[in-house]
Amino acid sequence: MKHLIDTLTRLKDKGIGFKSLTENIDTTTPGGKLIFHVFGSLAEFERDLICERTQAGLLAARARGRNGGRPKSPLSDERKLAMAQKMYTDKTIPVKDILTNLGIKKTTFYKYLKARETNVLRVSW
Repeated sequence: MKHLIDTLTRLKDKGIGFKSLTENIDTTTPGGKLIFHVFGSLAEFERDLICERTQAGLLAARARGRNGGRPKSPLSDERKLAMAQKMYTDKTIPVKDILTNLGIKKTTFYKYLKARETNVLRVSW
């Protein structure tokens, strides 16, 4: 809302008026300015209500044990990652079979291996 008002103020300073054709708002008149600010305030109020409802919904979902976000990769378990890396370095099992058994994509597997080699313990996606 503040940005919108600042933009219209800058336009007014340059001698430019704002007229909405669909809502019939003309900010060059006192009544038009009033309507513009009332509509802007209502829009900001609605946006704040949506944010509050969203946060309340997320808290209620977390209370029920539902966490949002992407599911964790099977390689987030350090033991599975160590085992996968051992199989990869020993060349006992083809990479394709490792990927199939873990249920991950090749790029994910190599990102985890690279992170482990550079001593980064956790990689978040």
